[in-house]
Amino acid sequence: MENNFFVDSEFLSEKALEKKHLLETDPSSRTNHMEYMNGMEQIESDVYENVMSNVRDYNYSKYTAKDVRTALEHSTCTIEDFKALLSPAAKPFLEEMAQRARLETSRHFGNTVYMFTPLYIANYCENYCVYCGFNCYNHINRMKLTPEQIEHEMQIIAKSGMEEILLLTGESRSMSDVKYIGEACKLARKYFRMVGLEIYPVNTEEYRYLHECGADYVTVFQETYDKDKYETLHLLGHKRVYPYRFDAQERALMGGMRGVAFSALLGLSDFRKDALASALHVYYLQRKYPHAEMSLSCPRLRPIINNDKINPLDVGESELCQVLCAYRIFLPFAGITVSSRESASFRNGIVKIAATKVSAGVSTGVGDHEEKYNGKESDNSSGDEQFEINDGRSLEKMYSDIAGEGLQPVLNDYLYL
Repeated sequence: MENNFFVDSEFLSEKALEKKHLLETDPSSRTNHMEYMNGMEQIESDVYENVMSNVRDYNYSKYTAKDVRTALEHSTCTIEDFKALLSPAAKPFLEEMAQRARLETSRHFGNTVYMFTPLYIANYCENYCVYCGFNCYNHINRMKLTPEQIEHEMQIIAKSGMEEILLLTGESRSMSDVKYIGEACKLARKYFRMVGLEIYPVNTEEYRYLHECGADYVTVFQETYDKDKYETLHLLGHKRVYPYRFDAQERALMGGMRGVAFSALLGLSDFRKDALASALHVYYLQRKYPHAEMSLSCPRLRPIINNDKINPLDVGESELCQVLCAYRIFLPFAGITVSSRESASFRNGIVKIAATKVSAGVSTGVGDHEEKYNGKESDNSSGDEQFEINDGRSLEKMYSDIAGEGLQPVLNDYLYL
């Protein structure tokens, strides 16, 4: 990767522009997205084939109202029932699905809603993902926090009362190596009871090291499970390797992580098939690693810097609600997170039905919590955001709103003895 991808100059070099154009217009210029790169660990697992065989066979247009009624009548939701609940035939049954989802949520989670906040510690990236604001060809302000800056950001967040943090980086091993992330985990453990990671996928022993440094769980977005569409969206970098990314959660569990989280970015491809694949990814790993905590999120596309035309394809709030209700009915024990990509009104409603976790006090930029939390300009510059958020409520406001809905906001659900 050329260093000029990371220089905050006004223009990319002529050579970089030529490379970008070639990647976009000539598929033969790209590496094979199904082949592992040097250093990538391959594991023996049947999860991929189990998931993809179901997705390949999924013809959601064949399901009828009768299939949906049958699915809602079953006390245990089968894979076939879940397929029916994701189908267009289920849209007229959304109210019934919501009632069933609310019942399952109450049964397994009570009236609690867990809260966390993300902390981006770097936004350098070596991938060219055409929909992401961090992509290596996008002209944004790049920044990597020093350990002192990381701790300062954590102190500000911790003072708000937050007890769970999710650490994020852009996907650049050269700028945010595993040791750097591990040191951030050690700092986070000083201030927070729960530490999550959303970073580039790594090998089993690297996940083991990060767990020893203090990380509890790992989140990985597959983005889309449609491997052909995946190839056209991820044109350069390690993220281009589809199967390595798919197996990331399993490697994390093999490395000792307590929990893993899954997601497709709804709107990149056929959202019904991506939703099916995401849930089945959880379903099969849950049976293989029954001790692990597993959760789902289903973010939709949001506008990014230098491209405000990116929007989710065919995924409105009613479709999103259908997916979330289907998730809850099919996977009653799984956590469901709804991010600040969605509106405050939608999140206020969905936590009463299916969601169990929300983010609050969110920034997707780097090094700007002083300004966002305290209203003071930092002495340091900040890095640009990955995407635009929709719900910018503070922890205090989010806590108050959730309590106002008759729910119990929870800042921590795990204690180390």
